Amino acid sequence: MKTDNILEFDDLGEAIREGRGLYPARVYRILFAEENLNFRTLDVSDPIPLGRQILAAAGLSARDDYSLFAILETGDFEDLRLDEPFDLRGHGAERFVAFQTDRDFKLTVNDSQVSWGKPAISGAALYTLANPGDSEAVFLVIRGGEDRQIEVGEAVDLTVPGVEHFVTAPKRKLKFEIVVNGHEVEVTDTSLSFEKLVTIAYPGEAPAPNIKYSITYRKVASKPHSGELAAGGFVEIKNGSIFNVGRTIQS
Repeated sequence: MKTDNILEFDDLGEAIREGRGLYPARVYRILFAEENLNFRTLDVSDPIPLGRQILAAAGLSARDDYSLFAILETGDFEDLRLDEPFDLRGHGAERFVAFQTDRDFKLTVNDSQVSWGKPAISGAALYTLANPGDSEAVFLVIRGGEDRQIEVGEAVDLTVPGVEHFVTAPKRKLKFEIVVNGHEVEVTDTSLSFEKLVTIAYPGEAPAPNIKYSITYRKVASKPHSGELAAGGFVEIKNGSIFNVGRTIQS
């Protein structure tokens, strides 16, 4: 309905929190996303829509094998069947996510059950679901071992047997295994400078004007992935980065 040519909207979460959940809003505003979890606003006129109505509001067709889930206030995913009504007022659900898939994968994030519609989940999606603090990271729980810190840019395989469990915890300092002059070295910095590499290659050696150093590298994270590093420069590293640090004593 229009009033003075302006549509009247009602935010679903706000309506419920203010005790207006028993009364139909002219338009409900909900949040909808696909597997990237980039939520966008949808306007739904029916407070008890069918799942397929929510898909249609998002411009998607139920004929394209979509699975639809409501993300509840607890963080749990609730399966929303396409041909049954879903009472937006009673469930406290404001966010919905759809997957084009014929199979769901189960995982938990901070004890909330999640049904994921793809065989892998990105680190970025996990961080969106877990919402860790600035000093926290998302970890994959390893039974009988050390939990593994998940990075935003990686993807986690969900096809292995069992249910993957993810939790938030204080960040750990990363460790990288690199090779310097043929020796394996463990470092915690994500980038290394020319001067730091010289120190690693020749520990305890004091700088001298008659000693000149040269560094070549390969398999680093930054681009170019191989080349020569000049004094004062630095490179982004990863596991397996290789450095050759040479020195020339001038008479």
